Formats: sequence, structure tokens, C-alpha cells
Amino acid sequence: MELALEEAQKAAEHGDVPIGCVIVHIGNIVASTHNRVEKDQDSTAHAEILAIREAQKSIGYKHLLDCDMYITLEPCAMCAGAIVLSRVNRLFIATADPKSGACGSVMDITNNPELNHRCEVHYGIYESESSELLKNFFKKIRERNGRRS
Repeated sequence: MELALEEAQKAAEHGDVPIGCVIVHIGNIVASTHNRVEKDQDSTAHAEILAIREAQKSIGYKHLLDCDMYITLEPCAMCAGAIVLSRVNRLFIATADPKSGACGSVMDITNNPELNHRCEVHYGIYESESSELLKNFFKKIRERNGRRS
């Protein structure tokens, strides 16, 4: 999760929401990415989607069997769907997203019994660090736009 936090900081440095993602396959890091939505002007360039693509290339297969994902913020519906479709084994989430989280907060795509795969989900690893990074990022944006927190 420490590497995911480092990736999240990289996202913030170029104006993206500070979210970082790392995928580990049997103890080896196969992907390490961060949000690039603003940088790439691509609404699908979420850290999770980019990490899944990178891991699939590294492993050489579309399914990320025996892979664990570490993410600094609970994935949205798009990313949770991609996590299920790519068959990530376990998901470690630093902090929940009570506004659009799709791994248990607002909805639970990762453990929907109607879908073909379910993902073991764990919360709270480096929660305060991730939450603080996000809060500071949005505080700076509000200040830049002339609004106080």
C-alpha cells in the first residue's frame, strides 16, 4: 500500500485526484499506476483500469488469477466491474468512498452474487494517510477556486 500511496502522490502532482494502485501476482509487483484522467484527458484512465491493463500485459493473460490489488480509494462502479471481469483475487482498499464506492459503500459490485466472480475485499490499510492525501488535494482545489473548506 505504501507504493500505491506514492503513486497517488504522482497523480496529485499533475492535477489528478490522488489515487494510486498496485497489483501483485504471487508476491511480485506486476503493475503500479495512478490516476491519469486529467493528464490524458481520458475519463477511463483511472488507476485501477490502467493497473489492470499493465498487469495483463505483464502476466500475458486477461485474467488476473492469483493477483491482489492495492488501491488508495474504494473503486467506482466502472473499476469494480473491471476488477470482477479481470478476476482479481483480493482487493485491499485504504479508504472507503461514501459518495461513489462500488465495493461495499454505495453498492457492492465486487461481491454481487449475480456476477461470475467475486473478490475478497479488505479495508483500512493506510486509511488515514490516504484520506489525508485526498482531503489536502481537494482543499487546495477549493482554495485555488476561491472557496474555503
